[in-house]
Amino acid sequence: MIFAFQFQSPGPIIFEIGPIVVRWYGLLIATAVLLGVTLSQYLAKYRRVDPELLGDLAIWLVIAAIPCARIYYVLFQWQEYASRPEDIIAIWKGGIAIHGAIIGGTISTIIFARIKRISFWQLLDLVAPSLILGQAIGRWGNFFNSEAFGKPTDLPWKLFIAPRYRPLDLINYEYFHPTFLYESLWNLGIFVLLLGLFFWGLKRTTRLKTGTIAAVYLIGYSLGRVWIEWLRTDSLMLGSLKIAQVVSFSAIAFGLLILVWLYWFNKSLPDVVSVKHQQNMTSNRP
Repeated sequence: MIFAFQFQSPGPIIFEIGPIVVRWYGLLIATAVLLGVTLSQYLAKYRRVDPELLGDLAIWLVIAAIPCARIYYVLFQWQEYASRPEDIIAIWKGGIAIHGAIIGGTISTIIFARIKRISFWQLLDLVAPSLILGQAIGRWGNFFNSEAFGKPTDLPWKLFIAPRYRPLDLINYEYFHPTFLYESLWNLGIFVLLLGLFFWGLKRTTRLKTGTIAAVYLIGYSLGRVWIEWLRTDSLMLGSLKIAQVVSFSAIAFGLLILVWLYWFNKSLPDVVSVKHQQNMTSNRP
């Protein structure tokens, strides 16, 4: 069958020399950050924003997003970490939540925008394509760590999970949905959509309003996450609710509200500095 293939992780470690251990998860995160910064700086030129600002923002985002992603995950898995607190900071073993990263990154971006006197929504529009690309890359870290997989499946495409990584109630199953692949491909599709929308919006007759790219990111990514969470076996829970789905539905509603505000009511989004003011500052530079 054309679409028949089986995945099996080679393990989380690329190589180790003495005390030095190089893991796939760390390499993928570093790659995502490098590509993301390069892309954001490239897009910034088209919005008449100093590319160096995006490089500075990337440092803020890494400092804020990764710890927040870990804290978010640990909080909703506290029963697991309470018995082994030494693993709370062991981020190299996996266990970060993208929604925690988004929360931390958003807070740091607001502060950065205030300090630099630049539009917060402008920054989000420039960062959103890089963020979704990074998410597409980062999902392969779940593959190497044998985590975040889906329910058992006998479909031609499937993921083999070693017994030590399987939930106890699914210990007798060998093959599971490769949800890391589903989400990675979905995110790549949203990445293409955002880039296409960005460059289409550069046309004078179809210029997009500031905040549109960010809104489409929220809606597009969250739609895929809602679907994929139905397949996951290790979702973070709040009672009987899957946290990722609750947050995703909220993000979809917020993204739609942004678009209605921009295009139905024809108003600009509240911001730390107006885009018009920012453009005037840019045009007055020597």
